[in-house]
Amino acid sequence: MSRARTLGKQAVNRALRARGYELRRAGSRRRRAGLDAGERLVPAPAFILSSVRSGSTLVRVLLDSHSRIHSPSELHLRDLVVESRSDYSDRALKAIGLRVEDVQYLLWDRLLHRELVASGKDILVNKTPSDVFIAERLVECWPDARFIFLLRHPAAIAASRQAVRPQDSAERNAQMVLRYGEALERARQTYPGLTVRYEDVTADPRAVTRQVCDFLGVPWEADMLDYGRFEHGGYRAGLGDWKEKIRSGRVQAAPAPPVDVPAQLVDLSVAWGYLAQRPAG
Repeated sequence: MSRARTLGKQAVNRALRARGYELRRAGSRRRRAGLDAGERLVPAPAFILSSVRSGSTLVRVLLDSHSRIHSPSELHLRDLVVESRSDYSDRALKAIGLRVEDVQYLLWDRLLHRELVASGKDILVNKTPSDVFIAERLVECWPDARFIFLLRHPAAIAASRQAVRPQDSAERNAQMVLRYGEALERARQTYPGLTVRYEDVTADPRAVTRQVCDFLGVPWEADMLDYGRFEHGGYRAGLGDWKEKIRSGRVQAAPAPPVDVPAQLVDLSVAWGYLAQRPAG
């Protein structure tokens, strides 16, 4: 096939794919269809990447109060897995050009699409703290995925987590916060996106939600600030924050972070701008 004919076919296919079609030779199959962004039911979802106990539920419900944005309870995509349990299914997937990972991505995409359709809205923002560990896979599934990086003072994260996990030692608690924080920072340094701070969300929710709306390409709505007027799927442990503050329906000021920063979290606090430099000694 000549170069001109190839380019012509590609141009026609781009136009057809926008309408859900594609030109292919009779009897041929598209290889690796599961990785084709054009097949995604939700082409460009947004993800709030954060540590645990960082105010991600507050950001979720503020966004979910927008007339065009749906932000569901935590979906835990990382734990929704697909497996091929026999040689027959291995061969079946190979015959249609799919990996097991591709089928998992189809499942993820269908789940988000189901949530979005049920909401009657057109933009989906997913929030689950463990998404920080699968940022690379999210981009593989959705090449046009958008990221909102949510930061909070690491010492404040540790204090908040310790309050809800008193059975953990202080050392284990700090290590868990560090694990999430390092994964978040890797994603923040690897992928483009919008960085916001929990402290700014609570101090000036109007300004921060305007910023996020601009990032998502939707006009800001004042009703977002009154999130208690809307239904957000309930507040339950394992699906987001469930404490009295989030249940109040009002944005409340963030508590001051502890004066002492756990040694394991000093470098992270510096990287996120909460400490000017590592203390001497």
